[in-house]
Amino acid sequence: MSSTTPRSRVRATLGNFGFQIVAALVLGVALGWLALAIGPVDAGTDAESPNWLTTTLDTLGSSFVTLLRAIVPPLIFAAIVASVANLRNVANGARLAAATLLWFAITALISVLIGIGLGLVLQPGRHTSLDVADGSEPGRTGSWLDFLDGLIPGNVLGLGASTSIAEDGSASTSVSFNVLQIIVVAIVIGIAVLRVGAKADPFLGFVRSALAVIQKVLWWVIRLAPLGTLGLVGNAVASYGWDSLASLGRFAIAIYVGLALVLFVVYPVILRANGLAIGRWFRGAWPAIQLAFVSRSSIGTLPVTQRVTERNLGVPAEYASFAVPLAATTKMDGCASIYPAISAIFVAQIFGIDLSLLDYLLIAFVSVVGSAATAGLTGAIVMLTLTLSTLGLPLAGVGLLLAIDPILDMGRTAVNVAGQVLVPTVVAKREGILDQEQYAQADASDLFTEEPEPAGVR
Repeated sequence: MSSTTPRSRVRATLGNFGFQIVAALVLGVALGWLALAIGPVDAGTDAESPNWLTTTLDTLGSSFVTLLRAIVPPLIFAAIVASVANLRNVANGARLAAATLLWFAITALISVLIGIGLGLVLQPGRHTSLDVADGSEPGRTGSWLDFLDGLIPGNVLGLGASTSIAEDGSASTSVSFNVLQIIVVAIVIGIAVLRVGAKADPFLGFVRSALAVIQKVLWWVIRLAPLGTLGLVGNAVASYGWDSLASLGRFAIAIYVGLALVLFVVYPVILRANGLAIGRWFRGAWPAIQLAFVSRSSIGTLPVTQRVTERNLGVPAEYASFAVPLAATTKMDGCASIYPAISAIFVAQIFGIDLSLLDYLLIAFVSVVGSAATAGLTGAIVMLTLTLSTLGLPLAGVGLLLAIDPILDMGRTAVNVAGQVLVPTVVAKREGILDQEQYAQADASDLFTEEPEPAGVR
């Protein structure tokens, strides 16, 4: 007779992290629709402000993403310094890096070809009620010089500050970090640790201890994911709804069909071709993909992405702590391949511009190489403006797509993060360093059942 009682089974179910996330998704959608039904609050002027429920959901979701983003700089720095130092025990470090970049390019090329094909078949720009007069150029555009600007650190911490002036004359200053610059600084310091040798051991010991502390704090933050999911999903439903999809329905369908083909067809084919079980990979990677969808932030999801890659899928920490942060800045099959390809074709069609074979080749080139050029920046709009400017298409077309960008960004980010998990897993398998037993047991709940051993401490 089993000693498990119905009450204990209920407690176990309620305490299961996977169940908590699914419950948060359902409750978030319900609360979002409720907030949408309540409607905005009349602020006493022509302007309207969000109701109390929308504000609460927004606060919950944005606070969670802010906590995740806050831990990214120290996590990346400590993990990469420790991983570079550990490369002294890895004979094929340069080969791993080259293979990672090669697979970045291969998956990006496949994704952009799918985007071009869908754009030509579905003709989104010829089936819309939008008026070109409604277009407007974005305030920030991407350029090929952005790579150098983003690559060279402005300071040792990779931090930047910007000041904005409000209409009432008040000034506010915001501090941001550039992940690519942090990676560069950490790699340089890690190489210096290797060259210094035994004299750097105290510093390396401090970094490894700091990494263990950071991962403990990260563990606490991740446990708040159900609350964050509830807020993010609820706010998305309340803020965006689906009304704006009416005039861009075919365009949105084309984007999501392309994203689905990459995530559920291309990636599984690559996994199968490399002898990896598809279901196990999805179960192991799902926490990061799910969080990426609701948070719309590859950088905010990065701590979870790195953890599932190591903990669930068996990629060695020494390699994952280098490959995953690099992928988070340059590996964007959703934002840098599918989206700009279909969007460029949409803009060309709505403005009545015929694209040549050379133009399609340029779209493919920008998607494969351009993500590195915009690695120091954020947002799919930057990548889109780089594509449009390279093709000589009107940047005013970007303004036509902004109305539904948040809705599309959820799917784009999910595919971005899925690719950021896929490539290190495939490279580790091909190089014979993947923990096959750990991969065979991959499960989404494994990420949270017990605390993993800190990366770089082994």
